[in-house]
Amino acid sequence: MEMLFSVGTFLLFLIFVALCSYRKTKGISESGVEGFFLAGRGLTGYFIAGSLLLSNLSAEQLVGLNGNAYRFDISGMAWESTAAVATVVMAIFFLPRFLRRGIATMPQFLETRFDCTTRRIVSIMLLVGYAVMANPCSLYLGAITMNEMFDFQQIFHLPSWGAIGVLAFAMGAVGGLYATLGGLKAVAISDTISGIILLVAALLIPVLGLFALGEGSLLTGSKMLLNHPDQLNAIGSERSSVPFSTIFTGMLCANMFYWCTNQMIIQRTLGAKSLAESQKGVLLAGSIKLLVPLVMVLPGLIAFNMFGPVFANADYAYPELVKAVLPWWLIGMFAAAIFGTVISHFNSIINSSATLFVLDLYGPLTGCKNEKKLVRVGKMASVMFSLISIIIAPLLLRSPNGIFDLMRRFTGFYNIPIITIVLVGFLTRHVPALAAKCVLIFHIIAYGLYTFTSLNSLIPLHFIHIMGILFVVEVAIMLLIGKARHIDWIEPHVPPAKIPMKKWRYALPVSVIMMTVLVSIFITLSPLGLAAKTGVPDSFVWLLAIVWTTALILILVLTRRHRAGEHTPMPLALQESVGEECARDHAK
Repeated sequence: MEMLFSVGTFLLFLIFVALCSYRKTKGISESGVEGFFLAGRGLTGYFIAGSLLLSNLSAEQLVGLNGNAYRFDISGMAWESTAAVATVVMAIFFLPRFLRRGIATMPQFLETRFDCTTRRIVSIMLLVGYAVMANPCSLYLGAITMNEMFDFQQIFHLPSWGAIGVLAFAMGAVGGLYATLGGLKAVAISDTISGIILLVAALLIPVLGLFALGEGSLLTGSKMLLNHPDQLNAIGSERSSVPFSTIFTGMLCANMFYWCTNQMIIQRTLGAKSLAESQKGVLLAGSIKLLVPLVMVLPGLIAFNMFGPVFANADYAYPELVKAVLPWWLIGMFAAAIFGTVISHFNSIINSSATLFVLDLYGPLTGCKNEKKLVRVGKMASVMFSLISIIIAPLLLRSPNGIFDLMRRFTGFYNIPIITIVLVGFLTRHVPALAAKCVLIFHIIAYGLYTFTSLNSLIPLHFIHIMGILFVVEVAIMLLIGKARHIDWIEPHVPPAKIPMKKWRYALPVSVIMMTVLVSIFITLSPLGLAAKTGVPDSFVWLLAIVWTTALILILVLTRRHRAGEHTPMPLALQESVGEECARDHAK
């Protein structure tokens, strides 16, 4: 009866999400390319935030990062916490530039700034990364969790790879249907609904885990963790899985790529109804990401204290904890939340892959302008990419150091060169397309030699530091080529933006608050706070007080400047220019 109840609630939730998505997206494919790939440029901030969160908060993070905390320490939380910095950069710097140009994919900007070859190379790199690693990882970790919760392998007497394969196929099929039939709007709606359930369920696990660890007492369970302050230290040493120093080198570059140039992420923001809504959605998602220590690493510590070092594959720690602490009547809801997470992450990547394939490769190479045919080709591409990911997922069982580490190493092949050429493209006017192509080829060779040869033993640096060094080297290469092969690039005339471009008035204050919370988290989870071996030091409260007082002063200064700017009259010449442009637009 318990299993029937769990399966019943699981199916009811999936049917509810499917019906909501269907009602909201009925007929969406008939509205053409922008309707299918960009949700008709009508997404609000809340839908953008929900879709960003669930596209990012995948089983890869939920299972993989907790496995990393179980196997090593909580220093891995830096990957997720410092994403708040990247979301601020995205909202303040990148979004106005992307939305003003009205682009549908990030590589479109690269063609405008460099050439069509650069655009196609970057699109192919992203497609390979999505199909070979990002989507298979999500399916694999989701399948592990579902298998542990429902004993799928034991019930049907399947080998491990067989159970993972069947579950990966089921999740991939459902996720592929969402992306194929409904486009970006279906993805955003299903993401938002599933995201709310997942957030509640994910926050519930550490609370129930502390109760179980303390044998019915939340306070006792918390004290048991506090008795091992070294486990609560987020300031990783050079021997940790993620040394703290890497935050200021390659990690910042990798997060900038993920949140500012990764098509899977920025596609939601490009479908916004206005710049203000886009900024609001990105910053709201970044704010919620600051809850990561509770959801992404605390359960891993609880699992280590509850079970001990018994799992050869650390990716099983989180599913086993869920199975141990969750009441039977909540298993169906949590399983549905995990299933929703996996298919949302999956269909987000599939939709972005189809967008890149159709708009950056198929359309330009064939010259096809028929929007109905482009949408049809996008759906066929969605099916193709889904099948590739489903086939690869069971093969990841043999990952030796956990899937999170494997994922981060693999993305190092393309994240650094892409963020490099985009930044240099935005910030310079004299660097030619040759520099972008040289950097793309150089990075693949250099990073591949370091990762797969004995070179990594000769250079005893963490791979995240290597990513940071490569970023600096590649920027230098582009600037040197720009000096030797100087061009005077003039941006082509950009038509008026398709959406209102007024900035969100609270963007800067919210950004300051996010950075303050981030600093406070690292102070708290360090030897200056809870990780102190002799108890919490007296200076802890004073440090937090100084940080928040500085933030408050900065917010007041920014608010005053914003108000002063609103009341500053527009120069007469600029008024005339704007008036003439408005008159031309009206005449057209």
